[in-house]
Amino acid sequence: MTAEAPAAPALPAVPYGRLVPVTVHFDDLDALGLLHNARYPVMVERAWAELWTEHGFRFEGDWAAAGDACNAVKELTITYDAPVTRPGAYAVHLWLDRLGTTGLTYGFRFCSADGATTYARGTRVLVRLDSQTLRPAPWSDTFRTAGRALLRSTD
Repeated sequence: MTAEAPAAPALPAVPYGRLVPVTVHFDDLDALGLLHNARYPVMVERAWAELWTEHGFRFEGDWAAAGDACNAVKELTITYDAPVTRPGAYAVHLWLDRLGTTGLTYGFRFCSADGATTYARGTRVLVRLDSQTLRPAPWSDTFRTAGRALLRSTD
């Protein structure tokens, strides 16, 4: 008889965007036992990388082949609402606020695994770049289709 691996717990539904699980490790904490402020953006970036990889967008070492993964951060804002005081399971709620021709603005919340408690929130502006000129370039139609599914309603 073989034992089957337990199914991953279902993530709670969010009204827009996606909730991506992340793990805070002991070494992510600072000397006071709090999640270090610089770790939040790293965990958000990792959550986005996981989400975009699911859609086939990834960087594998070749900027010319990276396509939509060839982008740069133009702006990052973050507000820390409550301290994370222990390692464990958390989540990052991700969505797009704006999807332009060559840029986008995404929103995020670093939150409890169930999405109920917000520890930090913010926005980040990305610009799609041409790998040769490093000038703004349009997002592909495939990327735009995937991105539209993440747009937060302005209602």
